[in-house]
Amino acid sequence: MILVLWDIDRTLLYVGETDRLVYREVFHALVGRTATALPARGTGVTMPLAVRELLSANDVPASEIDHLSRLMVDRLPGELRCHRAELRRDGRLMPGAVEALRAVHLDQQLVATIVTGNLKENAEVKLSTFGLVDHVDMAVGGYASDDSHRPALVRIAQDRAEKAYGHPFTHENTVIIGDSLQDVRTGQEGGARVIGVASGTTSVQALSAAGADHVIEDLTDTERVLSLIHAKP
Repeated sequence: MILVLWDIDRTLLYVGETDRLVYREVFHALVGRTATALPARGTGVTMPLAVRELLSANDVPASEIDHLSRLMVDRLPGELRCHRAELRRDGRLMPGAVEALRAVHLDQQLVATIVTGNLKENAEVKLSTFGLVDHVDMAVGGYASDDSHRPALVRIAQDRAEKAYGHPFTHENTVIIGDSLQDVRTGQEGGARVIGVASGTTSVQALSAAGADHVIEDLTDTERVLSLIHAKP
């Protein structure tokens, strides 16, 4: 069996400005003023780290960052759920995402789940809003709510999948599919092969230079995606 760890944002779907809207609203509610600097787009950094960067970049005193970051992280999922309409209106599926997800889900040799910088609840909101949640086993994924250090999420997902499916998962039979340099780093440091998808803000050349095992422009060639997943390390 092969464990397939899908990234979400800019790999499977794009949420437009909704994530940034949520950051702004939660910041304003807790800090009492408008954030003038927001997290960078498409970096793949985990939400807890993005929140800390947001607070620091907007001159929140260092002594308050730990407390406020915990409060913000707790409020992010509920705030995102309030903006499902904006997700549907401004977001979109990435080309080939539905077909690729479905093909992986139907392949009996593959276990499809998620490794993402999103909190688990945020990931569920996004995937369910776009009708993707039934194509992955959310229970065995790795999320920023498990650990803010993204490479650690690979081992978390591998352990969960082994318990659920009775099969050990290592670098040899684990594949990450994602669009950012953080996805490449997560695979390299966490223990997974990486299929880079240049559907986000990172180019084919940059993903290749960072060490992705394979790089594709998008997910539209489903047979190519499957062949790369099944390729021997």
